[in-house]
Amino acid sequence: MNGHSVVFFITKRSHMKRSQYIDLICMLLILLFGYASTSKLVEYDTFRLQLGQSPFISSFAPILTWAVPAVELLAVTLLIPARTRLSGLYISLFLMTLFSAYIYAMLHYSFYIPCSCGGILEKLDWKDHLYLNLGFLALILTGIYLDGAHSRASEPGHVSQKTASA
Repeated sequence: MNGHSVVFFITKRSHMKRSQYIDLICMLLILLFGYASTSKLVEYDTFRLQLGQSPFISSFAPILTWAVPAVELLAVTLLIPARTRLSGLYISLFLMTLFSAYIYAMLHYSFYIPCSCGGILEKLDWKDHLYLNLGFLALILTGIYLDGAHSRASEPGHVSQKTASA
């Protein structure tokens, strides 16, 4: 095996791993947002009531009751095809950042904390929920980084630093 073959093999092998990590991150987000949006819609009246009781967002509850699950489902839809995954990851980043900021604000500035998460997620206490969100934020940022690197590597005319220096 000459030097160019070794570089191609290593690049191709790491490319497959990167793609698999992106797939795994997207599958986890699809499960999370698919489950969360479905449980919010199935338990629509409860979700609407809980949003209406929130001290920070009660005036936006009528809009958020539909907008939150709709944007979660949009993220799920965009995460499925490879060509729209980066957009889905950015929407996921937007949602998870908002959810985390909301939980942080509720933990630090509110005396009453209604849970509007739905399903098994409402079984978590607020600190654990914040930690879960921060973990997903880390996954999303990793996915954005990997997907961006993956996209650049697959562009026509792209030469990796390893190949260029060989």
